[in-house]
Amino acid sequence: MAEQQEQAAPDAMMTRIGQAVMLHHAGDREEARGRFLALWEEIGEGGDALHRCTLAHYMADTQDDPADELAWDLRALSAAEELTDSTSAEHHRSLAVRVFYPSLHLNLAADYVKLGRSEAAGTHLRRARGAIGALGEDTYGDGVRAAIGRLELRLKDSGGPAATGGPDRFDRPGGERLGPPRQRP
Repeated sequence: MAEQQEQAAPDAMMTRIGQAVMLHHAGDREEARGRFLALWEEIGEGGDALHRCTLAHYMADTQDDPADELAWDLRALSAAEELTDSTSAEHHRSLAVRVFYPSLHLNLAADYVKLGRSEAAGTHLRRARGAIGALGEDTYGDGVRAAIGRLELRLKDSGGPAATGGPDRFDRPGGERLGPPRQRP
């Protein structure tokens, strides 16, 4: 019984990450970035891989410089590669690491497009496309699949590698962003 209660207990760090995400979604990008940085310092480079993956994944969205965004997305992928289904299940029973990869690779592809590196973008877009089988038939999965398709078209139209995909987090006129929703912690 106590073990079940432990599993059901909320993860305080994920809650704090989620609070910073809400700030960002509400338009307070600077405050969100500051909180993410404080949490990153608290977690540390050797901290829990799921926390690092989630935090870096969201921190990337608060960056002004595409190179900084890429660095955070690379941190997220690196942390995800340290996870196994059993370690991620310690946080939530239904959490499977393979579900992270389509979005992580899609974000990296988008970063590389912003930096004018279409070959690297194509590589990560192919990896995102190859990992979509892990996605559910739900709003999140639909959003990631659609974003992959948009980025593939964008790269194809720009003369980049033809077998790649559509935009992920590309800014559009009016400031809205394209791409899959970031999965909430």
